[in-house]
Amino acid sequence: MGVPPQVAVIGAGAAGLAAVKALRDVGASVVCFEATDQVGGLWVYGAPESPAYRTLHLNTSRGRTQFADHPMPTDWPDYPDHTRVAGYLADYVDRFGLGEHIRLRHTVERVTRNQDGTWTVAASGPDGPAEVTVDAVVVANGHNRVPKLPEPSYAGTCTAEQMHSHDYRGPEQLAGRRVLVVGGGNSAMDIAVDASYAATRTLLSLRRGVWVVPKYLLGRPSDTLNGALARRLPWRLRQRISQTMLSTTVGNPTRYGLPAPRHGFLQDHPTLSDGLLSRLTHGDVEARPGIASVDGDRVEFTDGRTDSVDLIIWCTGYRVAVPFLDPALLGDGADSLPLYRHVFHPDAPGLTFVGLVQSTGSAFPLVEAQAKLVAAHLAGRYALPDPERQRAACRADLRAATARWGQRRPAMRVDFDVYLAELTRELAAGARRAAAGAGR
Repeated sequence: MGVPPQVAVIGAGAAGLAAVKALRDVGASVVCFEATDQVGGLWVYGAPESPAYRTLHLNTSRGRTQFADHPMPTDWPDYPDHTRVAGYLADYVDRFGLGEHIRLRHTVERVTRNQDGTWTVAASGPDGPAEVTVDAVVVANGHNRVPKLPEPSYAGTCTAEQMHSHDYRGPEQLAGRRVLVVGGGNSAMDIAVDASYAATRTLLSLRRGVWVVPKYLLGRPSDTLNGALARRLPWRLRQRISQTMLSTTVGNPTRYGLPAPRHGFLQDHPTLSDGLLSRLTHGDVEARPGIASVDGDRVEFTDGRTDSVDLIIWCTGYRVAVPFLDPALLGDGADSLPLYRHVFHPDAPGLTFVGLVQSTGSAFPLVEAQAKLVAAHLAGRYALPDPERQRAACRADLRAATARWGQRRPAMRVDFDVYLAELTRELAAGARRAAAGAGR
């Protein structure tokens, strides 16, 4: 490989740890900056900027979540809780000796591209400023850190307490209150179920319908069934099969008072919950459509109903924030940034991203595969196509993603199984390009 490449990794969550390991495996000199005092990212309950709550569990099964080179214990449940997952990531660091490369309590303030093609990373740490100049940067700071609230806000003045799901920690925050949960993602479902046991009344407001998938179908973790289909069938056919299976086993969401989904299954991030449908059928969670306006503690919904609430929990997602990069490198924003194979910046050699995707499945195997692609490239074992071909591939990917997912962050969307297979093919194709270039 010649002189080992110098690489900076930003973030020590699952994506950053996978990047550190993959780079270390190819002999790169790597330093990882982590803003908090421990590794694990969003899975560390109680850590600054972590959205983890006490009842949080995986929404993808253990076998479909684990790293390929670090299996989760076989005696674990299919859907481990956050404590096990955080411990799993800490064990990953210990097993592969990654700790020596990680600088905890170091917040990256600025990443600058130099005229010679190198990059300078400036961070603030417990002992003052720290700065390194490297050949490449891996951005792995995650995209579930900066809460997003509805914009524009709803008409009227709200006197009920409001919080974002990012600040939810446990059912004790809901006890004895009239709670309105707003959103249709996994966190919204989890919090609504928690509230149904602790609050005096629980309302769940969804502006648009979602497909709620139980964690088990036909006696197996539900994501394993779609995974088996993905290896054989195109997504449109998988969609029809999956929707038929859901309709047969749990019925249409409208049976539970939820809005009818306007999109087909596999055209949005799946919402998994074993508890929600049961709590709806028992009346312990009451479904509501979108909010029309707020007047004091009274919320009016788009169907004309009004309810008084004490607490509104906004489960309305997150903004993608990469504050340390020059905005010129991000174009219209990090969530719409065209990246070759969702990893490489076509216009800034040496700038790579691991984990800037929204998947139909788990993130862990995807970031592991992305990290191996970055490491192979920096080791000279994988060559990128020329920049114009990268841009053309980005445009084609965006067209296909928009056709499937619409305008909901299409640049970030990937189909778990299809994307994993694509990265395997890409690694092989890049190896052939590298060999051909060496031959010339």
